[in-house]
Amino acid sequence: MGPSYTAGKGRRPKDAVDSTIRSTQAGVPIARIEFLDDVMIDACNRFSCLSYPVTPTLFLEFHGSEQSLKEQVNTTEDITQSNRGSDFQWAQDAETRNRLWKARHDAWYAALALRPGCKAYATDVCVPLSQLPQIIVETKEDLIENRLTGPIAGHVGDGNFHCLMVVDPTDPEELHRVHLFTERLARRALAMGGTCTGEHGVGLGKRALLCEEMGSMAIQVMQGLKDTLDPNNVMNPGKILQPREL
Repeated sequence: MGPSYTAGKGRRPKDAVDSTIRSTQAGVPIARIEFLDDVMIDACNRFSCLSYPVTPTLFLEFHGSEQSLKEQVNTTEDITQSNRGSDFQWAQDAETRNRLWKARHDAWYAALALRPGCKAYATDVCVPLSQLPQIIVETKEDLIENRLTGPIAGHVGDGNFHCLMVVDPTDPEELHRVHLFTERLARRALAMGGTCTGEHGVGLGKRALLCEEMGSMAIQVMQGLKDTLDPNNVMNPGKILQPREL
């Protein structure tokens, strides 16, 4: 039996993410869970000529036999409805599945299209699943308060989500606000027992945050391993770890 997909809407980001947590706690073996907030859905509608309701949306994928799929879908739909979710769409054939997932697949380009001529900068964090609803609520409030365009898309099944920051690279003041926002986002995640990066890596931008997250002793161990394996400092010199004194 092939996979089955759904798109379920909630009135608030917290409702959609709560559905994720409760489905996981109920033991539903969901293969993939993706979350798009209302700003991201609106951008995808415009970019891909779709007609999704402009509201926080979950995209889910299930695998298994026909009977197993029915059980997974029924349980997840019950949980989502209890969290004020609605407007479910299901698909098993490849063409309809692709249509349902188009919004998620085009998210990057859709975000860019919100502000023609601007650039996109992606940042992400990861937190324990129980903390995910709260951090998304606080992050959206932060974006609105600081007048920033940052549609949210996330692999919420593992507590990871992305802010696709769309910024005018010629506006120093806006760039500064984006920089401060990304630091607040990362420290918000650290305060909740999470990590400053989910899958975009550390590099130069989050090097100081990595030290805050891991502590000086762990960084010293990492530096020692790098010095041993890369004595000439030719592998990513100056990235993640500070260049050692020669």
